[in-house]
Amino acid sequence: MTFRSEDSGTGPVVVDQEERRRAAKARIDRIGSWLMPAVVMIAAVWFWDRIVVWNEIPHYILPGPGRVLSSFIEDWRILFPALVVTLQITFMALAVAVIGGVGLSVLFTQSRFVEMSLFPYAVILQVTPVVAIAPLIFIYVDSRIVGLLICAWVVAFFPVLSNTTLGLNSADHNLRDLFRIYGASRWQKLRFLQLPAALPYFLGGLRIAGGLALIGAIVAEFVAGTGGIGSGLAFTILEAGYRLNITRMFAALILIAVTGVVIFTVLSFISHMLLRNWHESAVKKEM
Repeated sequence: MTFRSEDSGTGPVVVDQEERRRAAKARIDRIGSWLMPAVVMIAAVWFWDRIVVWNEIPHYILPGPGRVLSSFIEDWRILFPALVVTLQITFMALAVAVIGGVGLSVLFTQSRFVEMSLFPYAVILQVTPVVAIAPLIFIYVDSRIVGLLICAWVVAFFPVLSNTTLGLNSADHNLRDLFRIYGASRWQKLRFLQLPAALPYFLGGLRIAGGLALIGAIVAEFVAGTGGIGSGLAFTILEAGYRLNITRMFAALILIAVTGVVIFTVLSFISHMLLRNWHESAVKKEM
């Protein structure tokens, strides 16, 4: 620590160099968290453009970033409705996965026999590729939207279930004993002990499930392969491929990637807002 005299007559003021160093490091980290990815993105786009120019690659094989940007503008009337359909399937599947995953997790924690009976089948459902079961789903389900929803739900369900179950079972044993000593009911233990303990685990699973729901919706539509009104981004890519419109394919693919990043960012922000005042995983980031 160093001392500095003030002319105001307040006497020596202690200046904590360590605190100043931490504040400077925090500012650098905040700036770097968005500046470095932006620099990498700009470099990647520039390198992409130079590869196309230097090698004189035709646009129907590898379009440059300028052509892809033009496709975003020209084909927006096609891309936007497809994006809306894909987002509808994604968020519906995520909502069903959250409701079913959390509900089943609570049931697992209340009955060990139910968990032993059903959890292995949840694992089987998770490890079975959705591409393999999607054709059967579309055979037995008449509604195309419902079929897409089931496929996306299959992919997104397990992370919510497994993470929430782990969180509910990770409540502190000393607190469990304390609740038992004071005669807390099963509902009180669940509400005041297990659910708060499981919240960080649930939010971690939710961030994973958000991206997986989008992947499931895209894969399901690739398998379904139907067009017309109500088609999502996957069919837009298929149709553009049939027409050799590679520029539109790139535009739709980039739109899918951006959508996935936005979903993850929004869910991460929600997680931070819910945990920042009490949980170490969020509090330490602000230090």
